[in-house]
Amino acid sequence: MEPANALSLPTWAVHTSSVLEWVTAMGLMWRYGEVSGNTRWKGMAWGMLPCLGSAMCACTWHLFYNSPDLEFLVALQAALTVVGNFTCWLAAYQIYAAAQQEQGA
Repeated sequence: MEPANALSLPTWAVHTSSVLEWVTAMGLMWRYGEVSGNTRWKGMAWGMLPCLGSAMCACTWHLFYNSPDLEFLVALQAALTVVGNFTCWLAAYQIYAAAQQEQGA
């Protein structure tokens, strides 16, 4: 019998599909960087990595029924989310700035 705080199957489906979508988006951005020759898109894939780590923290914590022994994962998830938001912003800004520079040239 699972504990009362166990995630439902639909909730696990959302968690799992979100992680798969994120990994797919990272792969597509990496591939676009290769095809286009604009390596800044690879930078976006790298910038997304901390957010993936954040998602893995959440899934791991839930997998073990939100165990108090693993509560450090909650703080780690929050930290990785903040870092990931910044690195995604930085990568997006670099893509934008390069596009603006190319238009002006």
